[in-house]
Amino acid sequence: MSERRELTEEEAARKAWMSLLAKAPAARLVALWAEAGREAGFTWLRAPEVGGVMVRGRAGGTGAAFNLGEMSVTRCALKTEAGAVGHAMVQGRDRKKAEIAALVDAGMQGADAPRLRAELLDPLEAEMTAARAARAARADQTKVDFFTMVRGED
Repeated sequence: MSERRELTEEEAARKAWMSLLAKAPAARLVALWAEAGREAGFTWLRAPEVGGVMVRGRAGGTGAAFNLGEMSVTRCALKTEAGAVGHAMVQGRDRKKAEIAALVDAGMQGADAPRLRAELLDPLEAEMTAARAARAARADQTKVDFFTMVRGED
């Protein structure tokens, strides 16, 4: 088995925003993009295409890997007029979401990164974190705490 190398700070940051874009609700990403009033000229390096990937799982997170099932994904690559290259692979069959994710990826690699983070990534991250917390709170309401009483001498 090959050893994994540590990601650089730049690679880790890109991995984080790519993950956020891939998991973001498509409608919200499109809405934030429109609110920001962003239009970018670009050429396709790889037009959006829909395909499938095999999702693998591990029992308990540490057991032997097994094939869980297939999932639809859309991927694309583009080059902006400024010369930045952006890539995207997103869940589902939404070509527009993939296009916007690739445009954000390209923009995050340039001087426009702080503005993109403030206008798109930070709101998406906050909303997704709040949704996870709300889901966890709903699940926590169904939690049953079992305890054992010790019998015997007082």
